[in-house]
Amino acid sequence: MRDLLNQIQMALNLNLYYLALFVSLSIPDVCGAIESENGKAKKSRYINWFDKYVSHKYGDILTGEDCYYFRCSLLHRGSSQHQKSTFSRVLFIEPLLTTNIIHSSIANDALIIDVRIFCTDIIEGVLDWLRQNEGTELYERNYDKFMRRYPQGLSPYIKGVPVIS
Repeated sequence: MRDLLNQIQMALNLNLYYLALFVSLSIPDVCGAIESENGKAKKSRYINWFDKYVSHKYGDILTGEDCYYFRCSLLHRGSSQHQKSTFSRVLFIEPLLTTNIIHSSIANDALIIDVRIFCTDIIEGVLDWLRQNEGTELYERNYDKFMRRYPQGLSPYIKGVPVIS
């Protein structure tokens, strides 16, 4: 999991905002599935995870439900607009070369979020979640199935070559 978080951070550092955003939006699904009895993602798990670990940073502006709808529209349709969302669209501002930050605000009926801050908020939420869940029986059972990087290969399939599986 930490490898994935590190790669999100590397994407942000390289201004690869699409990559960082797509992966960040999938993280609440992964965490919700890992901490569930059946190891499966579900809308309610996504919403609950986001509300518990991230939404407090956004006051009443961004809820788990709105983030879930944005996740659906982006990951499944490549869109920032979802018919069930509170907002007509979500605008992610790339960090500017000035000290001005536009984040967690609304313009007309659109939500405006700084992409770097949002992805960092997800990373911090996962780190909090890991502190609470690593080592638990559910975490260990479900994380065993989580796709991750094996720097020396994955025996008995491939040895000596990095593998993601």
